[in-house]
Amino acid sequence: MANSLLKTLRNDYPELKFRPGGKKFLFRPPKTIVLGPDEPMADLLLLHELSHALLGHFSFTTDIARVKMESDAWAKTKELAAKYSVPVDDDFIETELDTYRDWLHTKSKCKKCGLTRFETPDGKYHCPFCEQKI
Repeated sequence: MANSLLKTLRNDYPELKFRPGGKKFLFRPPKTIVLGPDEPMADLLLLHELSHALLGHFSFTTDIARVKMESDAWAKTKELAAKYSVPVDDDFIETELDTYRDWLHTKSKCKKCGLTRFETPDGKYHCPFCEQKI
């Protein structure tokens, strides 16, 4: 991670805390960004977690809302990358988003029949086939 980027972000966002030493980059609401290890995409990951903070991503009620938050944060990351001259790797971003898409697909699968369940606003999953048989 470029120390100059971190220094600039600390100056530009004095209301946020940038804490080193995490196993991965994380946003801890309401104001802490945990810095992950130095890796090739560290600057992009830092901007991604900053994006969560700037977008007010403090919580979510449904899994699809979580996936949307990730997508929105990556869109904001691209804006910040342009502002701070950080190279964007679209393949890396899609791979990161795929982890959430795959997680959602697996979680939404009915364990009884294998069909895709739907999630209601209260965060509960329902299978249209299995529940129809009840």
